[in-house]
Amino acid sequence: MNAFEIIGGKKLKGEITPQGAKNEALQILSAVLLTDQKITISNIPDIKDVNKLIELLGDLGVTVERINKDTYTFEAKNINLDFFQSDTFRAKGGGLRGSIMIVGPLLARFGKAAIPKPGGDKIGRRRLDTHFIGFEKLGAKFIYDSKKAFFNVDATNLKGAYILLDEASVTGTANIVMAAVLAKGTTTIYNAACEPYLQQLCKMLNRMGAKISGIGSNLLTIEGVKKLGGTEHRMLPDMIEIGSFIGLAAMTESEITIKNVCYDELGVIPEVFKKLGIKLERRGDDIYVPSQKHYEIDTFIDGSILTIADAPWPGFTPDLLSIVLVVASQARGSVLIHQKMFESRLFFVDKLIDMGAQIILCDPHRATVNGIDKKYKLRGISMTSPDIRAGVSLLIAALSAEGTSTIYNIEQIERGYQDIDIRLRALGAQIKRVEGSGPSH
Repeated sequence: MNAFEIIGGKKLKGEITPQGAKNEALQILSAVLLTDQKITISNIPDIKDVNKLIELLGDLGVTVERINKDTYTFEAKNINLDFFQSDTFRAKGGGLRGSIMIVGPLLARFGKAAIPKPGGDKIGRRRLDTHFIGFEKLGAKFIYDSKKAFFNVDATNLKGAYILLDEASVTGTANIVMAAVLAKGTTTIYNAACEPYLQQLCKMLNRMGAKISGIGSNLLTIEGVKKLGGTEHRMLPDMIEIGSFIGLAAMTESEITIKNVCYDELGVIPEVFKKLGIKLERRGDDIYVPSQKHYEIDTFIDGSILTIADAPWPGFTPDLLSIVLVVASQARGSVLIHQKMFESRLFFVDKLIDMGAQIILCDPHRATVNGIDKKYKLRGISMTSPDIRAGVSLLIAALSAEGTSTIYNIEQIERGYQDIDIRLRALGAQIKRVEGSGPSH
């Protein structure tokens, strides 16, 4: 088990460029299955979850060509549908949560698909019902084989339908959109997710010849077409990385410029960090965070304790709540963090408490953070990363802490963050990769 060893308490300085968006990549890459023509995609992050999906596309028969570090071409001319029944597919598809995203395109183009129950982060239940209910409304029939933990889906006659989603699931909306673009007739999706990554997918599909209207709203209308063609697409920078770097700068009193952030696509993210008292400036399409000794959490207008909660877009993304929680631990003031979408995502706070943070875990969804205003530094400890976002939150805590920290299970962090140790070292961080058997306690 590899680990990061971090000597904390160092001020960082410099420029850092966010990678391409992981959550956009999983949708965009799946969409290459909708056509037999060539698609070129750039700004693809070089991370495990994305590379696994690219490998899976290759196994399915997609011709994949790497043009440079972040640009690939994909041509899905000869898809091997028998691959679905193979043990290789069961092993690879089951280990990757993003593999669910190939179902919609395969149903649309070939009328059938199969998928093992996907894996991914251990952050509580993450239901797939929204995906399958949507497919059923379009006319698909699916059978769940509980012994093999496998979904088999038949969709030889997809027809447009009115679909009211039970939750504004980003992956669910994306999957249903990809199934609907080649269905006969008109599909209406209400309570659709409208994240920038989903808008990116819809714009790309329209360039391929799809007819999707209502992009950016929660009501999408899709007129089915017979065929889609090739296109070129560039992915947005990863907004979770951008938020992580803002938090990192504040915690370590560092002066950092985050380059090429596509600021207009960040929604409320900069404003939420400003509520924690963090100064940041927009400079063109960069974010400049000055070195700041103290930052103070806002209260509500009546003076009551601030609550920061996640919500479907354009609300605050759940993926940044772990970062906000860590950053608040060194602020002046208190805040209630309310993680509505996923249970058990806050369970990493015990590590922060061990480091000296003052946090009360109220229940699986809520934590109260009493900021210690940097009166004393967090202390370095050995810990294990439970999931991608908690892992980076612990990494930020370790970089601000006094002494040495060791973070095990960094494979979780590397599923979502490309070359994170190399990029942090370029800012002056003392972080190195070590081989280790596991935490000492």
